[in-house]
Amino acid sequence: ITEIQTAHEAGKDVARVHSGDPSIYGATAEQMRRLDELDIPYDVTPGVPAFAAAAAELKQELTLPEVSQTIIATRTTMHASAMPEGEELAKLAAIGATLVIHLSVRNLKFVQDELIPHYGKDCPVVVAYRVTWPNQQFIHGTLANIREKLRKSKISRTALILVGRVFDAKNFRDSALYDPQHVHVLRPKKKSVKK
Repeated sequence: ITEIQTAHEAGKDVARVHSGDPSIYGATAEQMRRLDELDIPYDVTPGVPAFAAAAAELKQELTLPEVSQTIIATRTTMHASAMPEGEELAKLAAIGATLVIHLSVRNLKFVQDELIPHYGKDCPVVVAYRVTWPNQQFIHGTLANIREKLRKSKISRTALILVGRVFDAKNFRDSALYDPQHVHVLRPKKKSVKK
């Protein structure tokens, strides 16, 4: 912030580049608070969240009809900050949503222990490492075997854990969105013409 303040006072434009999307786990709120206190104007440009980039790379929709219509982005307790009461992983898992777990690849045993009672050992998991980087990797497994698969890859940071039945759903129902009988504001019901 001191460097930004110095540059601002010198009349320079400053770009603070952030990986992913600045609205998720970026500590940008505290930076914006300090800029506000210093009366330094700024703009926030949205980015692409890692989970959205991972879904695109995997060619995977994270919400599928009658499989999961909810995505929860969360993390587990690590050294930087504890989870607020009521946001424990097991509580979030109880609804069966597609989970996007950030900053937790080193907590994978805990993730397994918390999720298996709710999703089952056979639930698909994808660990997405350095998504959109030239050395990106995707480790596919289940809640039962993902830790062993990850151990072989030696990935220990900069990874996202994606969990949910959408990752093995094959015969899900098509959305009604493109059904010719589905009427909505952009496709109103056609009036019948009287002869």
